[in-house]
Amino acid sequence: MAGFRRALAFEWIKFRSVRSTVWTTAVAALLPVPGAVFVAASGSLQPDDTVLGGSLTLTVPALMLAAVAGALTVCGEYGSGTIRTTFAVVPGRGSVLAAKAVLVAGLLYALALPSVAGAYLVGGGMLDDGYAQGDPVPALFGVAAAFSVAGLLGLAVGTLLRHAAGAVTAVLAVLLLPSMLGPLFGDAQRWVAGASPTAALEKLTQTSDASADAVGSLGAWPSLLLVAGWTGLALLAAAVVLRRRDA
Repeated sequence: MAGFRRALAFEWIKFRSVRSTVWTTAVAALLPVPGAVFVAASGSLQPDDTVLGGSLTLTVPALMLAAVAGALTVCGEYGSGTIRTTFAVVPGRGSVLAAKAVLVAGLLYALALPSVAGAYLVGGGMLDDGYAQGDPVPALFGVAAAFSVAGLLGLAVGTLLRHAAGAVTAVLAVLLLPSMLGPLFGDAQRWVAGASPTAALEKLTQTSDASADAVGSLGAWPSLLLVAGWTGLALLAAAVVLRRRDA
């Protein structure tokens, strides 16, 4: 346990010392609130949408940035060569990956929850009473969890690919392609289209765009659990590869 705490402290120092991860994470956390202001001020909310869905319009690009931040957490070290120093200080590679995972998931959740709650409150204050409110609780907690899952997915892909450009491209494809390709899989559409963090996020925000045809017919929480499950498998694969190959 002492070794893991040491690894976690080491990861935190590295995380906040790298501008790319800090700024990417900060923008991901800040984006939902101005998105709520824009939607309310522009009057662009559709009549069949909810205040919750409209207020969280920019959570999808924010989620993508969260996944990118997760990938950069490990790819930056491979790019600079400091990963060798990391393994020298913390020889247990599984501990290194676990510390990165705890840091990414915990930080993104802690930042996302007040951000999306604030966006909902701002949107609710600016929009008139002609729109349905939606059910923010426990949906907002699920939205924040989706940010953590996206960050962990980025971390897993980054660990597997090691190169920042390839990892970012791959993780964005994983986020977007299931919803786009889902209708091509017939009866399996609900599993394919619902198998990305963005699909779970859109269901949780209760936006009118989250139709069964667009993002799969799985419910919000089953979709989030499905995504969390295979993200866990991706992290397990990343841990196996990390142990077996050279730095």
